[in-house]
Amino acid sequence: MKFKDDKINEIAEGNELSFKHFMEHHATFLFHYAIGFTKQKESAEEIVSDVFFEVWKLRKMLPDIENLQAWLCTITYRKSISYLRKNNGYDNISFDYIDNFFFEPVQSPDETIIAKEEIDTINKAIQMLPSKCRHIFFSKNRRPSLQRNSTDVEYFG
Repeated sequence: MKFKDDKINEIAEGNELSFKHFMEHHATFLFHYAIGFTKQKESAEEIVSDVFFEVWKLRKMLPDIENLQAWLCTITYRKSISYLRKNNGYDNISFDYIDNFFFEPVQSPDETIIAKEEIDTINKAIQMLPSKCRHIFFSKNRRPSLQRNSTDVEYFG
């Protein structure tokens, strides 16, 4: 679901309520994206908070961004890499260095539709993918469900 253009314009003008809705709309996806790098909930929450702070600082340019989701992912990626550099003592770290992009196991929306064995097979296959492929698979096939809490992600295959 796309965040409405009129709400983006309101955020650009400094409307804090619209920005709150914007954060609620994107937080779950960005949290799961960040946790893919850090593998820690607390650090992912900190990164997402930093991302939204950055977005607020750059809010005036929001209406000019063509692909908002990609832009948010880029900021989250850069903040995640910075976090890993700072907290792991690495001067140079890139996606090539991250050996395991963490991909949470697929959660079936209805266990009666897909047998547990099939879900296990899918999850094993995903984990066997190279790190970059898991990263791409995550960003293309997972979308947050707004009706769930911040630790749940709904899978769309």
